[in-house]
Amino acid sequence: MENYVVLGATGSIGTSTLDVISRNPDLYSVYALVANSSHEKMLQLCAQHQPQFAHMVDSQAAKALQDSLPKDCVTQVTTGEAALSAIMTDTHVDTVMAAIVGAAGLVPTFDAVKAGKKILLANKEALVMSGQLFMDTAKQSGATILPVDSEHNAIFQSMPENVQSALGFCDLEQEGINHVLLTGSGGPFLTAPLSSLSQMTPQQACKHPNWSMGRKISVDSATMMNKGLEYIEAKWLFNTSPSQLKVVIHPQSVIHSMVQYNDGSVIAELGNPDMRTPIAHCMSYPKRIPSGVEPLDFFKVGQLTFCEPDFERFPCLKLAIQACEQGQEATTVLNAANEIAVEAFLNEQIAFTDIAKVNSACLEQVKPNPLSTIDAILALDEQARQLAQDFIATAL
Repeated sequence: MENYVVLGATGSIGTSTLDVISRNPDLYSVYALVANSSHEKMLQLCAQHQPQFAHMVDSQAAKALQDSLPKDCVTQVTTGEAALSAIMTDTHVDTVMAAIVGAAGLVPTFDAVKAGKKILLANKEALVMSGQLFMDTAKQSGATILPVDSEHNAIFQSMPENVQSALGFCDLEQEGINHVLLTGSGGPFLTAPLSSLSQMTPQQACKHPNWSMGRKISVDSATMMNKGLEYIEAKWLFNTSPSQLKVVIHPQSVIHSMVQYNDGSVIAELGNPDMRTPIAHCMSYPKRIPSGVEPLDFFKVGQLTFCEPDFERFPCLKLAIQACEQGQEATTVLNAANEIAVEAFLNEQIAFTDIAKVNSACLEQVKPNPLSTIDAILALDEQARQLAQDFIATAL
């Protein structure tokens, strides 16, 4: 029986993970659930899964959860950074689903990496902010990293075993690989007139045509910053050079990504747009388990189309690619600025097109600053957030 901690248990990835666990009760058990403040959802999850620990980042939510649990419940409610770190390093824990969105997921995920756990990585920001340190630490501790994002999981499945077993340190050219082709749907505004983008509302931005996701990730998909962050993540996972990594617009989201080999072959992973597929793959790798996802019906798929990304429509994608080539300081700043900008957009403080303006302004301020520790990364993250907030307050 494999004991799981689910970071971001009340979110869409966390919920899908728990669904797969429920379908395979002879293989997996829930040891701890972690969420920010959704204590009512956490209460339901505790009743269903009976974890040893339920950790709420928000202390008031922890109190509300504690007051709501039945007195005979086995679950211990915790809060605070020390308690969360203790859960992540607990010797009873085998596997961590890292699904907290944004920079908030970095520290607990890194704690699990240092402890040598198996990490199912759905938090792309961990690599965007600390790629080299993260992968080096995983190698030193013996932690196993498996990519959950549908795109990176598709790439992983399309790679040779030598690459799968050496994530972060593989040699793609030696394995006969020319290009990693990272697919993206283009989001809800792919065909909208460019002149209309400044008027788009948060409600419109959050209506993804294919995937069911949280609001922040949905906006990132609309700007294609999500693909930009995935581009950076792919660099660290698969040790790619800029010439080996391409972004391809694929509106149907059936092909989740592809790998092109030097003999002309292209290997792709296809499936219905349901995150339970890559989650189940990572949970059971190298075996396969039921995920609850219907198999792809090729007679219903229809056409599959592709096009190059338009950087005029998606300036955030271009900024992310530039930041990736610039270095770790730039990607850390970009991620922090984007989180502030997206939050401001969702709160209707700035226009949709202002997100790219905030990100660009903050990137222009990046200075060389070696990031060799988590503390240094978090300090730069905080500086970038303040810079973004100041820009929004004074320039927009």
